[in-house]
Amino acid sequence: MSYASGITLLLAGLLAAIAPSDSMTLLVIALSLLGLGWNFGLISGTAQIIDSTEPFTRAKTQGTVDVLIALAGASGGAISGMVVANSSYTTLSLAGGLLSLLLIPVVLWSRGGKL
Repeated sequence: MSYASGITLLLAGLLAAIAPSDSMTLLVIALSLLGLGWNFGLISGTAQIIDSTEPFTRAKTQGTVDVLIALAGASGGAISGMVVANSSYTTLSLAGGLLSLLLIPVVLWSRGGKL
C-alpha cells in the first residue's frame, strides 16, 4: 500500500506542476489524487506502526503519531496556502517534490542502506 501512496502522490505533484494555473479541472484532479495518496499513506503507515510496536506501548505510540500527523497536516496546509498565495501551484508542487527527495537518504539510513 505504501507504493500506491508514493505513486499516487507523485502523480498528484506532477499533474499540479504541469497544470495551467487557470485549469480548475486539472487542479481538482491533482488535489483529489493528493487526498487519495495521503489516505493510502495514512493507512499503510498506521499498519506499519501497529506491526512494529509492542502491545503495551501501541496505544501511546499510535496516539503520539496521530497528533504529529494532525499537526503536520495543519501546518502543511497553512504553509502551502501561503506559498500558493505568494507564488503558484507549480512552485508549491516543485518544492514539495524537492522536499520529498530529501527523505530518500533518511529512508535508506533507517533501513541500513537496503531498499
